[in-house]
Amino acid sequence: QVHLVESGGGLMQAGGSLRLSCTASGRTFSNYAMGWFRQAPGKEREFVAGINWSGRADHYADSVKGRFTIFRDNAKNTVYLQMSSLKPEDTAVYYCAAGSTNSFSDPFNYWGQGTQVTVSS
Repeated sequence: QVHLVESGGGLMQAGGSLRLSCTASGRTFSNYAMGWFRQAPGKEREFVAGINWSGRADHYADSVKGRFTIFRDNAKNTVYLQMSSLKPEDTAVYYCAAGSTNSFSDPFNYWGQGTQVTVSS
């Protein structure tokens, strides 16, 4: 069983930066893609960013491209989401997700408990 623990959420003013972390356990971290999703109040969960097993390929939602960066440290079993130029519309619960394969193009099948990010205007 894969266990994911997120941290780093909080309250930030628009234009600020936050870094989310997600540490995984339960299987060989470096063999699998990782991703970040978010869910705002009243909305469905949406994809934010994904990274493949090696960290050499990533993909972003258009809404965060150029502002957010996903990266991973396989030695620490941790994936990060660096968020910059935050906007109020980035306010959501952010979820870490573990992939079913080494590619972020395939389904994610494990989820963290979520961490709240609130951006004030």
